Amino acid sequence: MSTENEGTEHPPAPSAPPVPVDTPAAPAPAAQHGPAGDPAGQQPHPAGPAPAGDWPPPPPAVPAYASGGAGHAPGDGGGSWGGGQNHWGAGYQPPQPKQGGRRGLLAGVVAAALIAGAVGGGIGYWAAERGDDAGTGSTTVSASNPADLKRDPGTVAAIAAKALPSTVTIEAEGNSGEGGTGTGFVYDKEGHILTNNHVVAEAVDGGKLSATFSNGKKYDAEVIGHAQGYDVAVIKLKNAPDNLRPLTLGNSDKVAVGDSTIAIGAPFGLSNTVTTGIVSAKDRPVASSDGSGNSKASYMSALQTDASINPGNSGGPLLDGNGNVIGINSAIQSAPSGGLGGSGQSGSIGLGFAIPINQAKMVAEQLIKTGEPLYPVIGASVSLEEGTGGAKITEQGASGAAAVTPNGPAAKAGLKPGDVITKLDDTVIDSGPTLIGQIWTHKPGDTVKLTYTRDGKDHTVDVTLGERKGDS
Repeated sequence: MSTENEGTEHPPAPSAPPVPVDTPAAPAPAAQHGPAGDPAGQQPHPAGPAPAGDWPPPPPAVPAYASGGAGHAPGDGGGSWGGGQNHWGAGYQPPQPKQGGRRGLLAGVVAAALIAGAVGGGIGYWAAERGDDAGTGSTTVSASNPADLKRDPGTVAAIAAKALPSTVTIEAEGNSGEGGTGTGFVYDKEGHILTNNHVVAEAVDGGKLSATFSNGKKYDAEVIGHAQGYDVAVIKLKNAPDNLRPLTLGNSDKVAVGDSTIAIGAPFGLSNTVTTGIVSAKDRPVASSDGSGNSKASYMSALQTDASINPGNSGGPLLDGNGNVIGINSAIQSAPSGGLGGSGQSGSIGLGFAIPINQAKMVAEQLIKTGEPLYPVIGASVSLEEGTGGAKITEQGASGAAAVTPNGPAAKAGLKPGDVITKLDDTVIDSGPTLIGQIWTHKPGDTVKLTYTRDGKDHTVDVTLGERKGDS
C-alpha cells in the first residue's frame, strides 16, 4: 500500500521526512441525503395532524434540515496516503452561516412540532375511542433520575465517564491569528498534556495556547517540546490544578485486530465527543501532513480504527475496552471525492489512524526531559516511489548529499545506492515510508536485521541504528 507523498522527487534520509507538496483537492459531488426521487432531500414534505380516527398517525415528514443544512467546515490540509488524503484534525474553523440556513432549521423545528402534535392528537383520539376513564388515576411510570443510573464497569459509558475529565480541548492560535482546535489528554500529575504536534504547531513561536476540561475550566498552556516527524507534542498547563488524573497508558504492542476502541475528542469543535469502533488493522504505514508548504511529513506505523475520527479529534486518546490509552488519534483517510455535500473537507469514512502509545510515550519522555526529539536513523536516503518492491536506496541524497552517509550505520553494514531493502526484522518492507515508520518505532542504539536485494540476490545484515537530534 502506497504511502507516497505527492510531488516529492528526492526524499531525504529516513530521519528527515520530505516536505509535502500541496495538491489541490478535486471538486466533490453534492451529498445524497434525500429519499429516492429526491436526491438532495429538498422537495417539500407537508406535515400536519393526523385525520380523526387515523391510528397510527402517518409517518413523520422529513424536516427541512435533512439536506445537510448545517454545512461542513473548511479543511485543514492533507498529505497523500494510498492515493487519497490524510487530513489532520487541528484546522477546524467555525463555518460561515449560509444565507437562509437558519430559516431552514426553523422550518425543521416547526415540522417537528407539527409531527409531535399529530402524534399527540392521534393518541388522544385513540384513548377516547377506547372509553378510558380519566378518573381512574395516572398510568404513567416515572423513570429514575438519569444521574442515579449505574453503569457497569467496562461499559462504554463507564469508561467515557472516567476518561472525559482527563481529556482536554486544545485551542492554538498563532501570532497571525490563525489556529485551530484539537484534543489532548492528561499525561501526568505535573500538568503535562500529550497531543499531536500539528495541533499546537501554530502556537509554538509565541502564539496563544489553552486547554479546556470537560467541566468547562480553562487553563493557559505552553509547548514544552514537539516532534514534527513523530507528530507528537507535550504541552504544560500554567497554574495546573492539584487534582489532575492522568489516563492509564496501555501496551499498544499487545493490541489485536478486532479489539474494541473508544475515541474521545472535539470533532469539528464539538468537545467531549465519544465514538466507538474496533482496531481494524495494525502496523499500517502512514505518511501524513497538513499540506502547507513549510510542513514536513510525519511517519507512523499506525493503529487503524473505524471509530469515527474527524478534524478536531487529533491528539485525543484512543482507548481500549478497559479504558487504557493505546494510541493518539492523528490522521484520517478521506474519500477521493474530497468532501461531503460538495465541500472541501471530508469527514470520517471509517479509516482513522493513531500513533501507538508505546512510541508516543517514548517520544513524550524525551520531550519532557530535553525539549527536543531524538530520531533513530540508518544513514541512508530511500525513494518514496511506487513499484520499487521495497525501500530503494537512492543514487543521491537530499540537497546533493551522499545517499549513504559515510561511516554511518548503513555504510558500516555494507549497504550501497541501488540496494532495495525488503525486510526489517520480520516485517516486510514494501516502500520507503514503511521503512521509515518501522525504524522510528525503535530507539537509537537498537540493532535491527535488514534484508536487501542487490543484483537479483538477497542479503541480510545487522544494522545498529544511529541518532539525530531535533527536527531538521
